[in-house]
Amino acid sequence: MVTQLDDVVRLVRDVLGPDDTIGVYLHGSAVLGGLRPYSDLDVFVLVRRRTTAARRRALTDALLAVSGSGGPGGTRRPVELTVAVQSDIRPWTYPPRHEFQYGEWLREAYQRGQTPGPGPSPDLALLVTMVLRGRTPLVGPEPGQVLDPVPFEDVIRAMAAGVPDLLAELDTDTRNVLLTLARVWVTLATGDIKPKDSAAAWALDRLPERHRPVLAHARAVHLGEEHECWGPLSPQVKPHAEYVVREIERLLPRD
Repeated sequence: MVTQLDDVVRLVRDVLGPDDTIGVYLHGSAVLGGLRPYSDLDVFVLVRRRTTAARRRALTDALLAVSGSGGPGGTRRPVELTVAVQSDIRPWTYPPRHEFQYGEWLREAYQRGQTPGPGPSPDLALLVTMVLRGRTPLVGPEPGQVLDPVPFEDVIRAMAAGVPDLLAELDTDTRNVLLTLARVWVTLATGDIKPKDSAAAWALDRLPERHRPVLAHARAVHLGEEHECWGPLSPQVKPHAEYVVREIERLLPRD
């Protein structure tokens, strides 16, 4: 039986070419603790040389057809797919550079003709770390054979750099932002990269009582235990996020 993941691998090899594709790797929830109802399919592709605008457009169009909108009951999960050229990240340098990244949050822009292009991508520090820890090749060799390890200080730098963008999306992507902030907090505190529900459970044990309800709801929705409804909890969302950000900032290394 052909799965959605099979479709993603096929389109990557069809568009980018088997000779240019070094490896295709699963990461994220699928390797950290199992897919949840709202989890994306997170895929990393390592290639030998730079892509062309035409290939990036073809890849975008193919992913628009394969990727789903997400949520319980959907037949297809959202796909987040990142492509990097091996020479851009091996040997490892910070900030790293990606060649292409597709995510469902920009679907409308893609449908209007916008095509993801190359550029700096601090998030690759965490992504490559998850790929190496997950050791789940879909195509190609074990990731440790083709990728360098990422210094933990670069993972911290990348997470810190992403906090302002997360806060900017607090009102529009509340559940994901709250869970991601919890993951940043636990990683800085413990050095471990946990799935979102486990990170939230860790944070809930350390939060003051007044800041627990919004994260508990975010976790329950992520696990498919509750329907998403922020109305009564809305006034508590920003104070919760501000508290967690203060905890994150307290753990960041000082210059």
